[in-house]
Amino acid sequence: MTGYDDRDGKIWMDGKLVDWRAANVHILSHALHYASSVFEGERCYDGKIFLSRKHSERLLNSGNLLDMPIPYSVDEIEAAKQAVVAANGLTNAYVRAVAWRGAGEDMGVSSARNPVRMAVAAWEWGDYYGDAKMKGAKLDVAKWKRPSPETIPTAAKAAGLYMICTMSKHVAEAKGCSDAMFLDYRGYVAEATGANIFFVRDGEVHTPLTDAILNGLTRQTVIGMLEDRQVKVHERHIEPSELESMEQCWLTGSAAEVTPVGQIGDWNFEVGALTKDIAQGYEKVVRS
Repeated sequence: MTGYDDRDGKIWMDGKLVDWRAANVHILSHALHYASSVFEGERCYDGKIFLSRKHSERLLNSGNLLDMPIPYSVDEIEAAKQAVVAANGLTNAYVRAVAWRGAGEDMGVSSARNPVRMAVAAWEWGDYYGDAKMKGAKLDVAKWKRPSPETIPTAAKAAGLYMICTMSKHVAEAKGCSDAMFLDYRGYVAEATGANIFFVRDGEVHTPLTDAILNGLTRQTVIGMLEDRQVKVHERHIEPSELESMEQCWLTGSAAEVTPVGQIGDWNFEVGALTKDIAQGYEKVVRS
């Protein structure tokens, strides 16, 4: 398989399209040393990026939360994404917009004098969890916990917040799992490494509050779908001990879309009717 650094195509970088292999940054870019980077992951369906504008708005908000104002407007980011999809001849793709502190006058923790740079890339990407959409993903339980919002800006989609996600997913994959589920700093169920989580019990849906995790755009879409179906949704703190009584489970995210979960640690779940209905319904929503 060709590496992501060695492909044909175009990437939008700092206001213009450049050859894929030429989209490089300096080794002393601040983001590489201090994680001063924010990003968005988006899906393009039949030539249309789902919730594109909301993703662009969140990117700008993430930059502001990291004291890293991104020098492009929502309209300019929207145009960049469309240009990348078109330049690479894609209709169904994953789109990655990323902004970071580049190399400049500062090379310590402070980086106020360094430019904020931005890029957009797009590529074909299949199901995030492979065949898990059919049989349900298997999740490990991470040893790390999602931190308190008093220690990190949990509303930002910031690269540094994914460090424990990478570590936890590596451990999970070594165990034969697709992903890992985090608890938060208080011990409540939080999320997977790159997706929000939902449970079903007695025909009602339970999902963690987003007081310490990112309120995903796919999460919000799915809650709206459930409300349209007149399914009761409880957004609340969920104790791990409650998982034994949960009947169904699924993950949501722009990359994960809606993916059923069959097992988390020692807890098992069925890929039930509501899970299938939401997964199939989401496929229709994103192409409507």
